[in-house]
Amino acid sequence: MTDPSAGSETAPDAVPGLVDAAAFASVPDAFQRLWTPHRMAYINAGADAMRAACPFCAAPEKSDADGLIVHRGRTAYVLLNLFPYNSGHLLICPYRHIATYDQATAEEVAEIGELTQVGMRVLRDVSRCDGFNIGMNQGAVAGAGVDEHLHQHVVPRWASDANFFPIIARTKALPQLLGEVREAVAGAWPA
Repeated sequence: MTDPSAGSETAPDAVPGLVDAAAFASVPDAFQRLWTPHRMAYINAGADAMRAACPFCAAPEKSDADGLIVHRGRTAYVLLNLFPYNSGHLLICPYRHIATYDQATAEEVAEIGELTQVGMRVLRDVSRCDGFNIGMNQGAVAGAGVDEHLHQHVVPRWASDANFFPIIARTKALPQLLGEVREAVAGAWPA
């Protein structure tokens, strides 16, 4: 394996239009940059903004397009994450404002599970993903950004694209706009 700092036959300056990340302002390093300024709205708002008005209580009050909702069930609904880890990052939420899984009714638990399975099938069909991360962060100490309203994450993953790209390469690629993803997932959701 060639050490990139030692130079190679395909140095960045040898490829038209390619800029070496080490030439960027700041401390030179080996990381490429992929800018995702949309996440700044989440970062700048801070944790208090999510507590002031629950986004998961507000979403069902909006149109499907404005709320990024892809499916409405009986006790729970599915929407896209406004600040996704990957394109197609779904959230399954009960309509009721409850904080933890043990507060959910048997009917809510069953529907959250059913919607998770359908969401996986739809994402596989729409995005050709290779796998998923599925999970719930219960409480702020466990990493929940919105810790007062239960929600399950379904994050599609691709072996050839985004698998551990953010961890290893410190780069995240989101190739589609949220509106386009919502239309594709909602359109493929079974009636």
